[in-house]
Amino acid sequence: MMPFLYVFIGGGLGSVARYSIARWMSTHEFVFPWATLLANVLACIILGVLTAYASKYYLPDNYRLLFMVGFCGGFSTFSTFSSETFKLLSSGQTAYAFANISLSLLLCLFSIYLGMRLVR
Repeated sequence: MMPFLYVFIGGGLGSVARYSIARWMSTHEFVFPWATLLANVLACIILGVLTAYASKYYLPDNYRLLFMVGFCGGFSTFSTFSSETFKLLSSGQTAYAFANISLSLLLCLFSIYLGMRLVR
């Protein structure tokens, strides 16, 4: 039961962090989904740091569940990325849609790498 509680708490905190970014950025009207991209990039940096730390030092399972599975899982959002990309495609904004796909993939992969490099 306790592992689920750690994931639950971390996921809730990550979701609140993602929602806060979306609210903060909602004061501007963007065609491009910057808030989702920012949340995903930050989640990847955090996950990269935690992954490298866990491989170099001991990280208890409850912290892995709380931060890596829960927080990063709740903070990042593939479903919102997919929905926003679909909306861009549906509204004829193909260039923005493919920019979102490309930037998300490249920046998130680089962010995992960057996070890991910060620990090493």
